[in-house]
Amino acid sequence: MGRTFWDNIAGLYDLAEKTNGRAVRGMAAEVTRRLPENTDFLECAAGTGEISLAVAPFVRRVVCTDLSLPMLDRARKKAARRDLTNIEFQQRDLFHLPEGDGTYGAVCAGNVLHLLDHPEDAVAELWRVTAPGGCLLLPTFLMGESGPLMDTLVALYRLLGFRQKHTFTRQSYRAFFEGLGLPLAELAVIPGRMPVGLAVLRKPNIQEG
Repeated sequence: MGRTFWDNIAGLYDLAEKTNGRAVRGMAAEVTRRLPENTDFLECAAGTGEISLAVAPFVRRVVCTDLSLPMLDRARKKAARRDLTNIEFQQRDLFHLPEGDGTYGAVCAGNVLHLLDHPEDAVAELWRVTAPGGCLLLPTFLMGESGPLMDTLVALYRLLGFRQKHTFTRQSYRAFFEGLGLPLAELAVIPGRMPVGLAVLRKPNIQEG
């Protein structure tokens, strides 16, 4: 398989994220704040690992995954610089995860649903590996609410091959989950030049039905 858009921009990804730094930092902090204690954490589509690195000090184990090996290589180097020892890195397709049902107490996929033709299939697979009593956290850029600077950056990305499939607003992102019939516990909006909608889905314990 040839190099993808994400492989090609891996070296510039962190720099690009800084243009929306308030939202990116807030996203990592708000995900961390909602985690169950002493849990195993899976992140899919992790990019250079900003969320995984942020949560690592607060969980038992982190499995940081992405389809792009260059992105994972940068995440691995950042983890080494921070002396994080409870984190592992694996290449994964988030539509086909190898784990059994209910493996992780917390599962996250950040800023990827707007890139997918069928995001509902990705959510179903992420929900499958979320343990009863656990949570699925889905922060996603609300591209329909971005400011001029981010619109310019997205236009430059498109020249390099970027393509988004959905342009979410907070209203349409909420409607997406309502259409799936999943238990959306919260939709928080994290401010920034391009705000992030953080969807929090909590899976009932088995005894709760």
